[in-house]
Amino acid sequence: MNKPTLLAALLAFVVSLAGCAEMRRDERSTAVDLVNQATETVQRFKGMPDLQRFAEYMPTARGIIVLPSVIKGGFMLGGEGGNGVMMVKTDDGSWSHPAFYILGAASFGIQMGLQDTEIVLVLRSNNAVAAVLDHQGKLGADAGITIGTVGQGAEVSTTTNIGVDVLAFANSKIGLFGGAALEGAVLARRVDLNEAYYGQGVTPKGILYQGQGQNPQADGLRAALTGP
Repeated sequence: MNKPTLLAALLAFVVSLAGCAEMRRDERSTAVDLVNQATETVQRFKGMPDLQRFAEYMPTARGIIVLPSVIKGGFMLGGEGGNGVMMVKTDDGSWSHPAFYILGAASFGIQMGLQDTEIVLVLRSNNAVAAVLDHQGKLGADAGITIGTVGQGAEVSTTTNIGVDVLAFANSKIGLFGGAALEGAVLARRVDLNEAYYGQGVTPKGILYQGQGQNPQADGLRAALTGP
């Protein structure tokens, strides 16, 4: 099996791994739970000395992605995947309602282990927002998006915080993992969760920028991002 084919197969496995917890729940419940978990992640990060710095970037951030549970695993070949929500800063300075996305990544090299990590991605440029919204963006230098990783349980920190498009704040909840990183990860829209949460026909751009399908259940998450 050549590398591109193996990569595609591994990404498919990662996506299926991320969806395992949803198998016995309806999509509406999955979406509601994901928003609640994202709220808990934001609140937890605010209370952790190594991670609360993410709040310092909120006033100037163009967008944010909260991934409450990203599962990584591998032996020589590694993969990671998890569902999350994306939000953008609106014209009046408030946060939009969330659109649902899934992260998937695969990596090659010396690595082994299993890890469950919660991640907050601070999108610091319009370029980073567009990469996800318009192109279901691949993160990393080959897509013109620079990433810096900081915090507990994170991979090696590479950021000086200057000129970085995406800052990733990560907290490892379970296990140890070495070798994989967010470089090359792909964020793809979850059409099923978006429609279950807001109604048929909604799109991420409509949710984030056009007020399409608002849901008051997300007010707690929006407030958590705004408040101290």
